[in-house]
Amino acid sequence: MSIIVNLDVMMAKRKISLNELSDKVGLTLSNLSILKTGKAKAIRFSTLDAICKALSCQPADILEYVEETEK
Repeated sequence: MSIIVNLDVMMAKRKISLNELSDKVGLTLSNLSILKTGKAKAIRFSTLDAICKALSCQPADILEYVEETEK
Protein backbone atom coordinates (compact mmCIF):
# COMPACT_ATOMS: atom_id res chain seq x y z
CA MET A 1 0.00 0.00 0.00
CA SER A 2 1.18 3.51 -0.76
CA ILE A 3 0.00 5.04 2.52
CA ILE A 4 2.34 4.61 5.47
CA VAL A 5 1.04 5.10 9.02
CA ASN A 6 3.60 6.78 11.27
CA LEU A 7 1.51 6.69 14.43
CA ASP A 8 4.22 4.85 16.35
CA VAL A 9 6.74 7.58 15.45
CA MET A 10 4.44 10.36 16.70
CA MET A 11 3.65 8.41 19.85
CA ALA A 12 7.37 8.05 20.56
CA LYS A 13 7.98 11.77 19.91
CA ARG A 14 5.17 12.68 22.32
CA LYS A 15 6.22 9.98 24.81
CA ILE A 16 2.71 8.55 25.05
CA SER A 17 1.81 4.88 25.42
CA LEU A 18 -0.81 2.97 23.48
CA ASN A 19 -2.91 2.75 26.66
CA GLU A 20 -2.76 6.51 27.24
CA LEU A 21 -3.64 7.30 23.63
CA SER A 22 -6.47 4.77 23.71
CA ASP A 23 -7.96 6.52 26.75
CA LYS A 24 -7.59 9.99 25.23
CA VAL A 25 -8.99 9.04 21.82
CA GLY A 26 -11.69 6.63 22.94
CA LEU A 27 -10.58 3.71 20.76
CA THR A 28 -10.01 0.16 21.90
CA LEU A 29 -6.43 -1.00 22.23
CA SER A 30 -6.94 -3.55 19.47
CA ASN A 31 -8.27 -0.98 16.97
CA LEU A 32 -5.50 1.47 17.81
CA SER A 33 -2.93 -1.31 17.49
CA ILE A 34 -4.24 -2.23 14.03
CA LEU A 35 -3.83 1.39 12.99
CA LYS A 36 -0.39 1.68 14.59
CA THR A 37 0.96 -1.40 12.82
CA GLY A 38 -0.30 -0.20 9.44
CA LYS A 39 -2.79 -3.05 9.03
CA ALA A 40 -5.83 -0.76 8.90
CA LYS A 41 -7.59 -0.42 5.55
CA ALA A 42 -9.37 2.82 6.45
CA ILE A 43 -9.57 5.51 9.11
CA ARG A 44 -12.50 7.77 9.96
CA PHE A 45 -11.86 11.49 9.90
CA SER A 46 -13.28 11.71 13.41
CA THR A 47 -10.67 9.19 14.59
CA LEU A 48 -7.89 11.04 12.79
CA ASP A 49 -9.13 14.29 14.34
CA ALA A 50 -9.10 12.79 17.85
CA ILE A 51 -5.60 11.35 17.37
CA CYS A 52 -4.26 14.66 16.07
CA LYS A 53 -5.78 16.51 19.04
CA ALA A 54 -4.34 14.01 21.52
CA LEU A 55 -0.87 14.14 19.95
CA SER A 56 -0.94 17.85 19.04
CA CYS A 57 0.01 17.09 15.45
CA GLN A 58 -1.18 17.34 11.86
CA PRO A 59 -2.62 14.45 9.80
CA ALA A 60 0.53 14.55 7.64
CA ASP A 61 2.57 13.74 10.76
CA ILE A 62 0.70 10.44 10.98
CA LEU A 63 -0.06 9.55 7.35
CA GLU A 64 2.54 9.54 4.58
CA TYR A 65 2.21 8.78 0.89
CA VAL A 66 5.04 6.77 -0.65
CA GLU A 67 4.87 5.98 -4.33
CA GLU A 68 5.11 2.27 -5.00
CA THR A 69 7.80 1.11 -7.40
CA GLU A 70 6.78 -1.11 -10.28
CA LYS A 71 8.22 -4.59 -10.42
